[in-house]
Amino acid sequence: MLFLCAKIHYNNANEGDHMKRNIKDIHRIIIKVGSTSLCDTNGKINKEKILKIISQIATLKRQGYTVVLVSSGAIAAGMGKLGLESKPTTLPQKQALAAIGQAKLMEIYEEFFKIFDMKCSQILLNHDDFDDRKRLNNLNYTINALLDYDVVPIINENDALAVEEIKFGDNDTLASLLVPVIEAELLILVSDIDGLYTANPKIDKNATLISYVPKITKEVMRYAGDTSSNLGTGGMATKLKAARMVNDYGSHMCIVNGEKANSILNALKDEGTWFNGNGGKNLNAREHWLVYRSNAKGSIIVDEGCKKALVRKHVSLLPSGIIDVEGQFLSGQVVNIIDENKKTIGKGVVNYASDEIRLIKGFNTSEIENILHYKDYDEVIHANNMYITYEK
Repeated sequence: MLFLCAKIHYNNANEGDHMKRNIKDIHRIIIKVGSTSLCDTNGKINKEKILKIISQIATLKRQGYTVVLVSSGAIAAGMGKLGLESKPTTLPQKQALAAIGQAKLMEIYEEFFKIFDMKCSQILLNHDDFDDRKRLNNLNYTINALLDYDVVPIINENDALAVEEIKFGDNDTLASLLVPVIEAELLILVSDIDGLYTANPKIDKNATLISYVPKITKEVMRYAGDTSSNLGTGGMATKLKAARMVNDYGSHMCIVNGEKANSILNALKDEGTWFNGNGGKNLNAREHWLVYRSNAKGSIIVDEGCKKALVRKHVSLLPSGIIDVEGQFLSGQVVNIIDENKKTIGKGVVNYASDEIRLIKGFNTSEIENILHYKDYDEVIHANNMYITYEK
C-alpha cells in the first residue's frame, strides 16, 4: 500500500514533498550524525565532512532554529589517533578507543565551531540516565541551560564505560530518546543512504526511494531489510524503530544522505525520507518515558480476565488478576505486564515490591493488609502509571 502511495507521489511531482513537510511549528532540531558521515573510506575522521556539517548547523541557527547534535565517531577518532587500520572486536578495546577518540573528536568540533563563532559542549550518556527520572530531569535542566547560553550540546553514548546492560546500541536510538527531553519537533538522521527504499538499493536496482511516510506500518517495517554500514551500528531497521519512537511523541524524523551537499538544510524541503509526526500515538512525556525510556526491572504475569480488562478498559492492576511475578524489583520501579503466553501487554510503575506482590497475588484488595500487615495502595499498578502497548 505504501509502495503505491510512493508511486503516486512520484507521478505527481508538481505536488512536491515540501507541501507535505509541516515545518512551520519546528523550532528545536536534533541532528544525529553517524560514523560513516564523519569518516573517510578507511574509517578515519574526515575533517572536511565535519566542517560541512557544522556549516549547516550554523545556517540553521542563523535561521532561528535551536540545534542539538548527537555525534558518533569516538571509536573512529581513536583508531585514527592510534593509527589502527581496522575496528577492534572486543568490548574493552572499543571502550579504550572511545576514551581516546572522544577527546580528539571534541577537539575537532571545538576548532570548527569557533570558525562560525559558535560554542559547543560535550554530554556523554548511557541508558540509565533515561531510566532514572531524577537523572532524566537533571539532563533536561542541563541541556536547556546550555541552550539558554546559546551553546550547541554535542551528545554521544558514553562508550568508554558502556556495557551490554546499559548500552543504547546505536546513536539513532539515543537521538530518538532525546526528542522528548528537549521537546524537539524534528530529528534528522544523517546517514550514508538517501532514505527509506522499497528494497535494499545495493541489491535491487528497482528499489524506489520513499520520500514521505505518513505512518509507520508493518508494511513500512518490511522495507528495512538488514542494510548497515561497516563503520556504523544502526541499520535501516534501527532507523525505523527510532522513527516510531519520535513519531509516537508527535515529532517528525527525516533520514538524509550526508554525502549530498546541504542535505541537512534540505531535509526541511524535499531531501531524504520524511516520517510524519502526526502518524504516531502522540504519547505525552510520561507515557513516552514508560514505553521507551525506562528499563523494566521484572514482569507481572496476569490471567486472561485481567488482560481483557486492562486492554479494553485500561483499569488499574489489582492483585486478584496476578498469576505470578518474574524478577526482583522495588516499589516505584517499572515492570512489564505480560499474559500467560508471555506476550507483553504493557508497562507500569508498581506500588509494591516483587516479594510483596508474590504474597498478595490472587487475593482481593481487601485482604492486602491482613497479608502484609499494611496497605498503602489498593492497586499494584494504578491506571495513571500504566501504558498498554498490546495490539490485537
